[in-house]
Amino acid sequence: MNRLMAVALAVAAAGPSWAQAPPAPSPSAIAPVPTPAPEPSTSPEYRVGPGDVLEVTVFGNDDLSRLSTVQTNGTVALPLLGEVAIAGLTLSEIQRKLTSLLARDYLVNPQVEVKVKEYQSQFVSVVGEVNTPGRKPLRGRTRLIDVLLEAGGFTPRASGEILITRFEGTFGDGNRNIRIRLGGGSMTPQDQVNLEVQLRNGDILTVLPKYYVTVEGEVNRPNRYVIEGELTVTGAISTAGGLTRFGSNDVKVRRVDPQTGKTEVLEVDLKSVRKGKQKDLVLLPNDVVTVPRRFF
Repeated sequence: MNRLMAVALAVAAAGPSWAQAPPAPSPSAIAPVPTPAPEPSTSPEYRVGPGDVLEVTVFGNDDLSRLSTVQTNGTVALPLLGEVAIAGLTLSEIQRKLTSLLARDYLVNPQVEVKVKEYQSQFVSVVGEVNTPGRKPLRGRTRLIDVLLEAGGFTPRASGEILITRFEGTFGDGNRNIRIRLGGGSMTPQDQVNLEVQLRNGDILTVLPKYYVTVEGEVNRPNRYVIEGELTVTGAISTAGGLTRFGSNDVKVRRVDPQTGKTEVLEVDLKSVRKGKQKDLVLLPNDVVTVPRRFF
């Protein structure tokens, strides 16, 4: 099974569920976030930092080969060379630097190879609906799929929506946030593009939970339904199978402010919405849509 399919199955496992809905976030917590097109090819090459363990091999000179940890001052200690400053350099830059230093005073045409044995200097944080949240190390060009797999995949409560917040640099259009949604069924081409997004040190990945609305009264399938994208009153009623023959067009939406606990009742006239005279109300998590029985 390939890595993309593994995440696809994790996404599918987080499909519709009638489990208890989580508490509603504040409106600002679910406000739409601009989603610029990520630019995986622009992700910088991994740069070594304090804590990383390097494997330095000098071919034909086993006594000069070492496993060496990058110290807090950004140096590694190596035979003949002593302390060499390498923090912030890529592996190819370190290799060229060590080759040049050895060739200058000690060896003729040295052949040097540098690998990272343990990645300990750069991390991303994963929070929310994954099985093993926490800090995850970056290993070279680390993609979203790599971190999701290391985090154990989604929990059943996950919505498939991921908010990535960047603190070092920005995404393609200069924004520091992107919101990605992975499909709940078979893998789509867009899912594959999203899973290849390159991550950077300090990124925070928030795997968002499912949010629900309740549709009750004179509809064909009263129940609780997962909010997928922007869900309106008419969309929720349609999902619930539409009105029964006794259903009224005068719909009420009961909304509780998560900050104050105050209940507000909003009225929506479906006829006015259909005629374009009233805006179709966008629902928030835990809204209750009630379709009353009409009087003849």
